[in-house]
Amino acid sequence: MLIRLASTIESFQEIPMIFGIAGIIISLVLLITLAYRGVPVILAAPVASAVCLIFSGAPLLASYTEIFMPAMAGFVGSFFPVFLVGAVFGVLMTVSGYAESIARTVTGWVGSRSAIAATVITSALMTYGGISLFVVAFVMYPLARELFRVADIPRRLIPGTIALGIFTFTMTALPGTPQVQNIIPGQFFETGAYAAPGIGLLGGALILGLGLLWLEYRRSALIRKGEHFESIESAPVIGGSADDGSSHQLATLVPANKVVPFLPLLTVFAVNFSCTLLIFPRLDWSYLAEEQFGEITMEARSGLWAVLLAILAGIAVLVLLNMKDIRSLRVGFTDGVKRSMLPIFSTASEVGYGAVVASVAAFAVVRDSVFNMGAGALWTSIMTTSITAGLTGSSSGGMTIALNALGEDLRQMATADGTSLEAMHRLTAMAAGGLDTLPHSGAVVTLLIVCGLTHRQAYKDLGMVTLAIPVVVVLGLAGLVSAVGAF
Repeated sequence: MLIRLASTIESFQEIPMIFGIAGIIISLVLLITLAYRGVPVILAAPVASAVCLIFSGAPLLASYTEIFMPAMAGFVGSFFPVFLVGAVFGVLMTVSGYAESIARTVTGWVGSRSAIAATVITSALMTYGGISLFVVAFVMYPLARELFRVADIPRRLIPGTIALGIFTFTMTALPGTPQVQNIIPGQFFETGAYAAPGIGLLGGALILGLGLLWLEYRRSALIRKGEHFESIESAPVIGGSADDGSSHQLATLVPANKVVPFLPLLTVFAVNFSCTLLIFPRLDWSYLAEEQFGEITMEARSGLWAVLLAILAGIAVLVLLNMKDIRSLRVGFTDGVKRSMLPIFSTASEVGYGAVVASVAAFAVVRDSVFNMGAGALWTSIMTTSITAGLTGSSSGGMTIALNALGEDLRQMATADGTSLEAMHRLTAMAAGGLDTLPHSGAVVTLLIVCGLTHRQAYKDLGMVTLAIPVVVVLGLAGLVSAVGAF
């Protein structure tokens, strides 16, 4: 009788935990649904958080002000400078005419007949040069549209082509990329932006190569079916916001020659490389151990600081090259500041949601289940980051959520099982750049709106180059690293 009574009591105690887990799942589904239907994440994330809290029985107001908001503010405090200078730099490159000049120069090198390769390479150069991803999308569409029109390539391939250049290998794989997705892992693993260069270069080459092969295959297949640039299947959506490109083409100046526009991008690369590998390691950072600086280490901040200085240097070079037209550049600073706000606060709102989920008791059960799978630090980091990035539709938001909740445990696990933290940095970043481009992703929705196309018209190819191929490459590289170690 006593045994039966104890079992009954234990069953009743498990009910709140079941509700808590259900609340996590329902809140995630709600977040995805709201994002897919176009509700701003800044609003969707608090609503989804409230649902999670209600099911778990946690206090709403206290959780919002003491958990959601501090986590959101913490992300803004850490990464807003990079979002800000990246957006300003991108708009200045547009206003100065440098972005268009680079695109036309690359097209001249590659050839107008190779419109797909020219678009990918140009997008990649801008992304690796430190320009904000969303700014590159706005800049590249009118240029890509003209290239595809001349080459008579179906318009529906434009989103996938631009996405291959900005949402994949230059965002997460290439060592030294100044995008925030490459900076976040360093905050938790104390690694630099150039972590695991061999893995990054191999992964980047595979994603680029396979992506180009797919897009060229699709170009040939669609043309064989009779599709052209102006075919009905790839016609722009009526009322599409970027069909004529005029609203996003801000260039007002004319570059002096074809070499000058590349100088700001080269400056970003040179300063980032020098600070990370040459300058910072030789400086005395002992004062960082003081309480007023949070007792941090140089390794935990070097990637962020190097990128920040690099983009600022790129802005300085760009301004110096256009001093006679400084008044024309003022609009770039103003517009860049405005364009930095929505991306940073959208991502930060998702981070706040992740903090709320991590605070409920049911999450501990989920976390322990993940760690008890025995998959090892590398695979655990890859799986949790990939899943959260997919659920939130954000590579940076998903990675921050996963590492905020599990980062310290993952680091300890990696130290215990001998996993290279540099390899874990690179593959975790690359894993964030896979499922993040599911159909509800804000980046996907924005790019399709810019191109004036629908999911039905363009997502198949966009999903293949930004989701399917990167996921396969990450799984392959993780298996290789597990077998032979980091390289």
